[in-house]
Amino acid sequence: MKVGLVSFAHVHAAGYAAALSAMPGIELLAADPAHAERPPSELGGPTLAAQLGVDHVDTYDELYAWGPDAVVVCSENADHRADVLRAAAEGVHVLCEKPLATSSADAAAMVAACEEAGVFLMVAYPVRFSPAFAAVVASSEAGDLGRVRAVSGTNNGRVPTSRAWFTDPARSGGGAMTDHLVHIADLLDALFHGQRVVSVYAAANEILHPDLGVETAGLVSLTYADGVTAVIDCSWSKPAHYPTWGGLTLNLVTDAGLVDVDPFVQRVDGFSESARSPLWLGYGTDLDQLLLAEFLGAVRSGVQPQPDGHVGHRTVKVVEAAYESLRRGQRVDLDWS
Repeated sequence: MKVGLVSFAHVHAAGYAAALSAMPGIELLAADPAHAERPPSELGGPTLAAQLGVDHVDTYDELYAWGPDAVVVCSENADHRADVLRAAAEGVHVLCEKPLATSSADAAAMVAACEEAGVFLMVAYPVRFSPAFAAVVASSEAGDLGRVRAVSGTNNGRVPTSRAWFTDPARSGGGAMTDHLVHIADLLDALFHGQRVVSVYAAANEILHPDLGVETAGLVSLTYADGVTAVIDCSWSKPAHYPTWGGLTLNLVTDAGLVDVDPFVQRVDGFSESARSPLWLGYGTDLDQLLLAEFLGAVRSGVQPQPDGHVGHRTVKVVEAAYESLRRGQRVDLDWS
C-alpha cells in the first residue's frame, strides 16, 4: 500500500513516519513544501526526511502523481481543510491530525467532500485506542457501570515550543484549549456513542506564559443531552523540563462507583543526571501504532474507520463553543440543527 505523509509541521509527523516505515507492505513518501516558511530551528522538508529515512518530494503535485492509496495529514491546523479537500479530490483516503479543522464550518465541508468522493476521513485521536479506555467502554456497554453521572478529565502538557505555529492562533486556531480539549471530548464521544454536548462553559488565562498571546490554561464544562456534566482541565501547565509532553486522565462517577483511567501510567520513573531532569520511561502500548493500524486496516477492508470525520466535526464544534463562551463570559448552548 502506498501512503503519503502530507507535511512535517505537526510534532507527531516524525512518529507516524517511523511507525509507517516499520510496517510491512507499506511504501511511504513525504512532501513538506512549506518547510522553508517555518523557523530555521524547526527541521522539515528533505532534511528531516533524510534523518527519518523517508523518501521525499518537493510538492503535493508530485506526491499525488505517485498515486498514494492513503495520506496522513500533519500540516498546521489552518491548512487541514485545503489538504483534506485535495486528498478527497484525488480520491485518496485521509487520516487527519487533530483537531480536524479550526472551525466547525470547515470541518463540515471536509466531511462532505470526503463522503462525496467516496473516501474515508479519520481523525488522529490515538488515546481512544488505549487498552485501559477500551476496557471502560466495554464495561459500560456490558452494563457493568450503570449510568455515568459525572466526569472530570485532564489533558495537561508543556507548551509545544518545538513548533511555533502551535502558539499562532492564525495557524493553530487557538492555544491550549484547541490543542487539548479535543482529546477528552473524543473519549466522551466514544463512551457516550456520539451523544451531543448541549452547552459549554469555559474559563481560561495566560498566567503561566503571558508572553505567548494565547491561552495556556483552560477549564471547560460540558453538559450532555442526558444531563451528564464533564469538567475538563485542558492546559499547558507542565514546566519546560517536565519529563514528558504531558498526560491525560479521565475520572468517572458511575452507579457502580468511581472509575479512574490513566492511559499513560505504564512507565518507570527515573532521573537523568546528564540532563539534570526527571525521566519517564514508558513501556505501554504504542497508541500511534494502533491508530495507524485502524486506518490502514480500513483502507484494505473498505470498512469505515473510527473516529471518523463526524466525530472530528462534533469535537471541533465543542471547541468552537468553548471559545465563544470565553468571549461572552457565559454559558453557550450548541445548535445541532
